[in-house]
Amino acid sequence: MIPRYSRPEMAAIWEPANRFRIWFEIEAHACDAMAELGVVPKEAARAIWEKGRFEVDRIDEIERETKHDVIAFLTNVAEHVGPEARFLHQGMTSSDVLDTCLAVQLKQASDILLDDLDRVLDALKRRAVEHKTTVCMGRSHGIHAEPVTIGLKFAGFFAEFQRNKARLHAARAEIATCAISGAVGTFANIDPFVERYVAEKLGLAVEPISTQVIPRDRHAQFFATLGVIASSIERVAVEIRHLQRTEVREAEEYFSPGQKGSSAMPHKRNPVLTENLTGLARLVRGMVIPAMENVALWHERDISHSSVERMIGPDATVTLDFALARLAGVIDKLVIYPDAIKRNLDQLGGLVFSQRVLLALTQAGMSREDAYVAVQRNAMKVWEGAGDFLAFLKGDAQVARHLKPAELEALFDLAYHTKHVETIFARVFGAKAQ
Repeated sequence: MIPRYSRPEMAAIWEPANRFRIWFEIEAHACDAMAELGVVPKEAARAIWEKGRFEVDRIDEIERETKHDVIAFLTNVAEHVGPEARFLHQGMTSSDVLDTCLAVQLKQASDILLDDLDRVLDALKRRAVEHKTTVCMGRSHGIHAEPVTIGLKFAGFFAEFQRNKARLHAARAEIATCAISGAVGTFANIDPFVERYVAEKLGLAVEPISTQVIPRDRHAQFFATLGVIASSIERVAVEIRHLQRTEVREAEEYFSPGQKGSSAMPHKRNPVLTENLTGLARLVRGMVIPAMENVALWHERDISHSSVERMIGPDATVTLDFALARLAGVIDKLVIYPDAIKRNLDQLGGLVFSQRVLLALTQAGMSREDAYVAVQRNAMKVWEGAGDFLAFLKGDAQVARHLKPAELEALFDLAYHTKHVETIFARVFGAKAQ
């Protein structure tokens, strides 16, 4: 988590002040619940809210001696509250505070990421509609295949990020649980009412069964979802990077006035933003495996997960937040070059219609095997630079026995490949949304 790839709102979630504020709310709400049960005097619970304060520097100072962050926090709060502070943390264990706090932080982070996804979706939808009928070359294996549209590319990305949004909603619900169950999770020293009370106050669900920690399969799912979203970011980034290559140049990242592409070559305009997104996606995915490995803890608890989560919690969410914001900007300002798109469509002299010719020959009575050989032998001449595909087909005696010149010409029609674009768009965006 470095400033270069951090945005303030997400970074603030992981600042010590926010973490300790959540800790205080957990402890104070727990005291309120215990006051309702008669375990804690109501005046003490009220005093904790009224007098409770903390200082990050003081907590750090105490922790250097105690080597325990929760005890350091409680000691600092007690310095402000006075004698009533003895009722803090009654029947609780550190994990009750730490795990419930992490749930709140991940919920807060999820809300920002969901807003980020909405911005990406808005940009993708706008560009999809804008270029719904902009016919371009579709490629498989990086090689010209058949025509698609730029709009279909954006629509495909839109559908994927819609799925990602649904995944993140599910992961947010999965992670947002509260555990205030005491040592080894048996509620021996604290009433389950306290857990329900704190959960309601913090907008969390009650963890059905915790040991001394919230089960880490929840966290594994959460970080795995972030990894999937990162992979989707990279898929868009890689597409743009390929389209920006000099030999293709159908699309390009916006190049702002005064921007420089290379310290050595003044002509350069590099896809630096999408290359950066590819790198950031690798980082987020790299945090998924440690989250998976955190699931298997010893018995009712150990802290092998703790150091991992102190790093991947902030780093994964801050990095993904930055990446999604950058992606939305790239899509929004992406420059499309229609002339280059047309030039690439025409580059292979009509070879992109080979499947349609193949199908027409089979419909006209030729076996598929013979039709394939006939189409391919003419296509390979064009592939090797010898001439025009349609002309070769017209001059092929075997083809001519089955298809007249006018019938062949009719097969070379770009509109044939876009006739179902409206149907696809209706599936993705809904009939009313177009």
